[in-house]
Amino acid sequence: MKYMATYDLMESIRVTNEWLGSTAKAVCSYPAFGLSINPLIQLTAAWGEVTERSFARMASKPDWGINSVVGADGRDHLVDVIPMVKKPFGDLIHFEVQGRAEKARKVLLVAPMSGHYATLLRSTVVSLLPECEMYTTDWHNARDIPVSAGKFDIEDYTLYLAEFIRFLGPDTHVIAVCQPAPLALAATAYLAEEDPAAQPNSLTLIGGPIDPGAAPTEVTDFGRTVTMGQLEQHVVQRVGFKYAGAGRMVYPGLQQLASFMAMNSETHASAFFDQVVRVARGQAHDSDRHNRFYDEYLAVMDMTAEFYLSTVDRIFKRREIARDVFEVAGKRVHIGAITDVAVKTVEGAKDDISAPGQCVAALDLLTGLDPSMKASHLEPGAGHYGIFAGKSWRNNIRPLVLDFIDANMSHERRRMRFANISSLHSR
Repeated sequence: MKYMATYDLMESIRVTNEWLGSTAKAVCSYPAFGLSINPLIQLTAAWGEVTERSFARMASKPDWGINSVVGADGRDHLVDVIPMVKKPFGDLIHFEVQGRAEKARKVLLVAPMSGHYATLLRSTVVSLLPECEMYTTDWHNARDIPVSAGKFDIEDYTLYLAEFIRFLGPDTHVIAVCQPAPLALAATAYLAEEDPAAQPNSLTLIGGPIDPGAAPTEVTDFGRTVTMGQLEQHVVQRVGFKYAGAGRMVYPGLQQLASFMAMNSETHASAFFDQVVRVARGQAHDSDRHNRFYDEYLAVMDMTAEFYLSTVDRIFKRREIARDVFEVAGKRVHIGAITDVAVKTVEGAKDDISAPGQCVAALDLLTGLDPSMKASHLEPGAGHYGIFAGKSWRNNIRPLVLDFIDANMSHERRRMRFANISSLHSR
C-alpha cells in the first residue's frame, strides 16, 4: 500500500498543477481585466494556459495524427490505423492507405518501450509511408493493464516481436529504433532456430544498445553502477487506485519524466518561460514548435517493473546480448544462428544515449552471416533523435535504409515493386 500511496501522490500533484493552471487561465481571462495596464495579468493567464496544457499532456496518449499521404498518382489517400494483432501489452498496427496498391516494401518499425508512446516515431512513419507498407508496434501503458494479464519482461517482449514478424511473413523488413534493437536482434535469432521460414528479409538496427559496454555514456554508467536493490526500492511503485492496472508494479511514467527533465532542466525551464511570454504576446499557436515537441515529450507511459528491471540487469549489467548468452523461455538464443537475414546498423556520431560502437557491435555477433549481408553507417554530426526523426534521417539515413531494403528484397517482392513502377510510367 505504501507504493500505491506514493503513485497516487504523484498523480495528485499532477492533477493539482493542472487545476492551478486552468484556474489561473480562467480567472485572469475575464474581460474586465482587459482594462488593466498591468502585464502581470496577461502573464498569469499565459502561465496558466501553458501549465494546464503541460500537465494535462502527461496523462493522455497522443494521437498518430497521420490522416493522409500523397500517392504516386499525386492524390491524397486517407490513412487508417488498423490493429492487426491485439495483445495485452501491445498491438501490431498497420497504417492502411486507402485506394493505394500494396507497396512492395513491407516494413515493421519496432518502437521503443522506454517511457514514451510509439507515437514518438510519428515522423519516422510519415517519412516511410509514401514508399512502404508500414506496420509498427504500439505498446500499451502498463497502468491500464490489469494485474490478471500477468507479467511482461524482456523475454515476453522478444516473443511478442517474434510473433509479429511471423504474422507479417518472411518478406518483412524490420527496423528497430533505440531500446528494442538488441531484442529485435534476439527475436530474429530466435526465429532462425525455431521457425527459419518466418525470418525477415532484413533487419536495420538504429542507435540501440547491443553492447552498452562498447562505448560508455551517462545511461550505461547509471545502469552499471546502480544496484538492483536500489532500483526496486526507489524506482518501482504500484499503480494507484485510479487505473485499471491498480496494484501492478511499474516504473511510473511521471517518475521517468522527472528524470528526463532533470538531465536538461535549464533548457526545459527556459523553453517553458519563453512559451509563457509568447502566449502573453499572442504569438503562440496550437501547433507551434514548442507545442509539437512537448505534446509528445511530456506524454509518458508506465513500464512494467519486470521489463524495466530485466532491461537494466540483463542488457546493461550482465550484457547478455553482447555476450551472446541471452535466453528466452529457458532456451539460449544464438545470434550466430542468423545466416540469411541482411543486417544493417545505424549510429549517430554525437549520440550521447547509445554512443557509436554500441550498435555496430551486433555485426561481430553475427558469426554465421556472410560479410556481404552486413552493413553499417555512422552519421556525422547526428545525435540520438536525429538518426531516426531529424534532418539527418530525412536527408541521409532514410535513403540508405530504403536502398538496403531494396537490395535485400525477396524475388517476388522485387518483381511487384518494378511492376508498380512500370505501370506508373505507362500512364
